[in-house]
Amino acid sequence: MKKISIIIGLIITFFIIYFFQVNIFNSFTIAGVKPNLFIVYVLFIGLFANQFVGISFGVICGLILDLLYGKTIGVTAIMLCAIGYLGSYFDKNFSKENKLTIMFMVVGSTIIFEFGTYFISSIILEFKREYLYFLKIVIIETIYNVLLTVILYPLIQKIGYSIDRNFKKTNILTRYF
Repeated sequence: MKKISIIIGLIITFFIIYFFQVNIFNSFTIAGVKPNLFIVYVLFIGLFANQFVGISFGVICGLILDLLYGKTIGVTAIMLCAIGYLGSYFDKNFSKENKLTIMFMVVGSTIIFEFGTYFISSIILEFKREYLYFLKIVIIETIYNVLLTVILYPLIQKIGYSIDRNFKKTNILTRYF
């Protein structure tokens, strides 16, 4: 029963993030670039839940986003699925306690997502690749994602450990929090 309420909470969080992404961050761009909070969201689901939940939410969130404002259906779903898997990989190999490690995870995830999305879309839609302009966008978006992650990390960590306790076996580090 607790897992179901957490999943419902994650779904509600998706819509809250969508609201912020569409309404708030359209006004707060840096050089015309806004953050992609969904990368951070799916990464943290992969980190704190399990691999199945991370991948599933990546695909579902990606499909919803593709349907809402994507040009190609499935590209965002594929890349967010990869980010969900990457989150579970990071969970097994790195610490979630260290803010610097989390920052590197967000940097890597943002770069992988954006490059993957760009190249898959360029193949499907057959547009000319503009590497310097794209690189500028990726750098700004990565910095923006990292800044938001650092600001929101205490909240993410608190909610994340609640998810961790319910989706994984008892973990010594999170058992008493």
